[in-house]
Amino acid sequence: MNNIGIYAKRKHPHAVNVARELTAWLEKRGFHIWHEASLAGDLGIVEGYPANVIPAEVDLIIVLGGDGTLISVAREVDEERVPILGVNLGRLGFLTEIALKDLYKVLEKVIKGRYTVSRRMRLEAVVRRNGRDIGCYRVLNDVVINKGALARIIDMEAWVDDAYLTTFRADGLIVSTPTGSTAYNLAAGGPIVSPDLHCLVIAPICPHMLTNRPLIVSDENVIKIEVKFHDADVAFTADGQVGMPLHGGDIVEIRKAETGTLLVESPSKEYFEVLREKLLWGEM
Repeated sequence: MNNIGIYAKRKHPHAVNVARELTAWLEKRGFHIWHEASLAGDLGIVEGYPANVIPAEVDLIIVLGGDGTLISVAREVDEERVPILGVNLGRLGFLTEIALKDLYKVLEKVIKGRYTVSRRMRLEAVVRRNGRDIGCYRVLNDVVINKGALARIIDMEAWVDDAYLTTFRADGLIVSTPTGSTAYNLAAGGPIVSPDLHCLVIAPICPHMLTNRPLIVSDENVIKIEVKFHDADVAFTADGQVGMPLHGGDIVEIRKAETGTLLVESPSKEYFEVLREKLLWGEM
C-alpha cells in the first residue's frame, strides 16, 4: 500500500482540518496522498485530482464525512480492488462506521494489512427512451422513480425478467440493494436486509392499493419498469444524488452491476450493533 486517496465533505466545519492532520500523519509514514481537487484547494495544495481519476491510482480511499459523501465517492470507483474506509465526522453512519476518535487506531491496522472488507453489491440502471439508452447509472443504495410535489399518482408497469409482476399505482417506486435497505426503502416501509444477502428490494412509495407491498427478489433477476403517464412531473434518481426527468413510455431497466464496492469494516462495531445504535433499538 503506497498511494492513498482522500475525499471529504468540505461543508463540514471540521473536515478540512481533519484532512490536513490526516495528510501529515500519512506522509510522515511514507505514503503518497491523492487529494480530491476541491479538497486540495481548501488545503492550499497545488496538486489536486478529479474525483473520478483517483480510484485507478490508489490502493486505499479514505472518505471523511457521512454516508452521503461515501455513496458519492463509491459511484466513482468502478474497480472492486480499491477498498473505501469511511470516517464519520458526525453521528454514526450505516456505511461510515469508523468514528473520528478511532481513525488513527484503525489506520495503524489497515496500513499493516490487518483489516477485513465487506463486499457490497451495486445496481446498474439504464434509462431507455424510444428504444435508445439515454442514461446509465451504477449505484450503491437505490434507484427511485418518483413524482413531483403536485403531480398525480404514477402508473408503473413492472416486470421481473420476462414475467409481468404488476402495474404499481403509487407516488413512486424504489429498487434497493441490501445496503440501501436502511435508506429510502426503510422510510417507505420496506424491510431491513442484511448486506451480505444476494437480493433486491422493490418497494412502492405510498401505493394507491394497500395490497401493493414491498417485495424481495433475487439479485440475478432483471427488473424492468415502464412509466405510464403523459402529463405528470416524474423523475429518476440514483442514490438520491443524481438523475434525470422521465417521459411517458420511458423504461428503466435495473440489474446487479458486475462490480461491487469494498468497504473497510470497523474492527470494533459489527452490522447489528450499528443498527441498534442508529435505530435506537431497545431504548425506553
